[in-house]
Amino acid sequence: MLPGIKQFDLSGKVALVTGGSKGLGQAMAAGLASAGADLVLSSRHGDEAQAAAAEIAADFGRRVVAVESDVTSAEAVEGLARLTLDQFGRIDILINNAGVNVRGPIDELSYEDFRHVQQVNVDGLWLTSRAVVPHMKRAGGGRIINMASTLGVVGLENRTPYATSKGAVVQMTRALALELAPFQICVNAICPGPFLTPMNIPIADQEQTRKFIVGAVALGRWGRLEEIQGAAIFLASDASSYVTGSLLTVDGGWTAR
Repeated sequence: MLPGIKQFDLSGKVALVTGGSKGLGQAMAAGLASAGADLVLSSRHGDEAQAAAAEIAADFGRRVVAVESDVTSAEAVEGLARLTLDQFGRIDILINNAGVNVRGPIDELSYEDFRHVQQVNVDGLWLTSRAVVPHMKRAGGGRIINMASTLGVVGLENRTPYATSKGAVVQMTRALALELAPFQICVNAICPGPFLTPMNIPIADQEQTRKFIVGAVALGRWGRLEEIQGAAIFLASDASSYVTGSLLTVDGGWTAR
């Protein structure tokens, strides 16, 4: 008999989620907890991480540890990996979700704006993956889920820092998938479209944004936070054991046009 729905069970698994204190990170963490995983949530804001961890633990009865950490610091992410191992003895799943966005025309942005986005979205992902990979290799496998974006595969004006960073995430995902396949570590990316996250709330009511949502998104609306959970559970579980180097687009049909 084939395993069916049992492939999605994450009982006994441990997931490390960067940027896990709010938005899509918190939603994905809650999704994994609902499937049975224990969690470490990291954020630059320790109080927010503590609040998210307490909420998820209360909702799903899983053990959730909150850590204040900065993904742009190699020392900090090495410590984050050690803490996860000290607390749980394993790291089965890494979700590289920490990210920032700076919007504006290129001639109105500073080089520091551009570099900051790359440091968090690209360098941070690379550093965190590097910290976790040796432990997954020793364990004989694992799952790495990188948060890319539809802007990693299509363009949008006034987004050069963010689109550049997410294009890099797409290519890093592919390269790392090939590198780690011999170790049974699957590496994939989720490409969200427009979700109404804290990052997007400041532009949600702009007329240009409303026209874009209606005109470009096939479903004609913002994504709801819970609508990212299925993709995360799938890529974290045994259900995706033959999936690596892939981009899973969750965008309401935006890139189908």
